[in-house]
Amino acid sequence: MAALITGIHHITALAGDPQKNLDFYAGVLGLRLVKKTVNFDAPDVYHFYYGDEDGLPGSILTFFPYGNIMKGRHGKGMLNTTSFSVPMSSLNYWQKRLTKYNVHFKQPQERFDSEAVIYFEDEDGLGLELVFNDKDERKGFSYGHIPLEKSIKGFYNVEIWEEGYERTAAILTEQLDHKLIAEKSNRFRFAATDTPGNYVDILCAPDSLKGLSGGGTVHHIAFATADEKTQEEVRIKVAQRMLNPTPILDRQYFTSIYFREPGGVLFEVATAGPGFAVDEDKTHLGETLKLPEWYEPRREMIEHAIIPVSFNADKFE
Repeated sequence: MAALITGIHHITALAGDPQKNLDFYAGVLGLRLVKKTVNFDAPDVYHFYYGDEDGLPGSILTFFPYGNIMKGRHGKGMLNTTSFSVPMSSLNYWQKRLTKYNVHFKQPQERFDSEAVIYFEDEDGLGLELVFNDKDERKGFSYGHIPLEKSIKGFYNVEIWEEGYERTAAILTEQLDHKLIAEKSNRFRFAATDTPGNYVDILCAPDSLKGLSGGGTVHHIAFATADEKTQEEVRIKVAQRMLNPTPILDRQYFTSIYFREPGGVLFEVATAGPGFAVDEDKTHLGETLKLPEWYEPRREMIEHAIIPVSFNADKFE
């Protein structure tokens, strides 16, 4: 029987200033802005989607930049670190680039033998890593201001802190088609597909404070499924676990269900399609504000409420 879950779809976080967010992720890190839309539940707030050239699952980091938002706190019961995959040969390049843009980072650490990891944070304090490795066969993306052979290829892994790993692990393995593929000390790595972009690391952190939602924290992680048929199958499995999943919701570029795993992290299951080219050409992704049809009658009011943003890659050479 084919797996219902194929890996990570996207990760969504909370941020402050939208222009600073755009400059950091598209400028400093060189991710492609694949969609500029609004929070479907709060249309006076942007929803930015960053990813690879095609906006494929396993590369998409999204943000709700609320402007003046209270800062959150990393801690247990939260996804605290999102890691990007880059070539091993780019280590010196990225150390120099982060230094150039005054991004403080920790010195490289080894993880699971074949990975060198640098930890840093964005303007809002969101936990990020670059994982340098030679196992990722995906192509990178660059606006031209980052050499293509040094560019980010998508996610590598995510890191969830929990009181203990067992209950969350049970959901991943029994409802979401993941397997335990590695463990070291208090870190347990799971994957639906054993490739970069799909690793979910659970850290047992019983002595950590409980995390608090706010700026610089992750709102949810989404796992990918093929279509609405497989999504409904996952929904039934989750409901049988008494985790109270939502109905299937239309998110324009995919459909979604949501539920909280026992440790408190909000999980989503999102379909692979229809994708981000459904309302604009692939070569022009992210260039204009896109609204779902039910918000089009309110476009003038929405555009008046949000802060204009712009991106110039030449500023980040």
